Amino acid sequence: MKVLLDIQDNKAEAFLEMIKSYSYVKAKSISAPDAELLNEIKEIKQAFRNMNAIKSGKLKVRPAEDLFNEL
Repeated sequence: MKVLLDIQDNKAEAFLEMIKSYSYVKAKSISAPDAELLNEIKEIKQAFRNMNAIKSGKLKVRPAEDLFNEL
């Protein structure tokens, strides 16, 4: 299983040292740009789920023109 955690910078080193002490855990840190990329991929995945729900009629949409008229 893979888990992505968001830890405060000032606590991260201590947490990584603690978690690495378990023989069954492999831990490594990722860079901020890589973390942002993972978040973007997650958002894209959710957008595809929403698109499939719209196509199957499970999610209702409204025309963009209605939205613009509200603004």
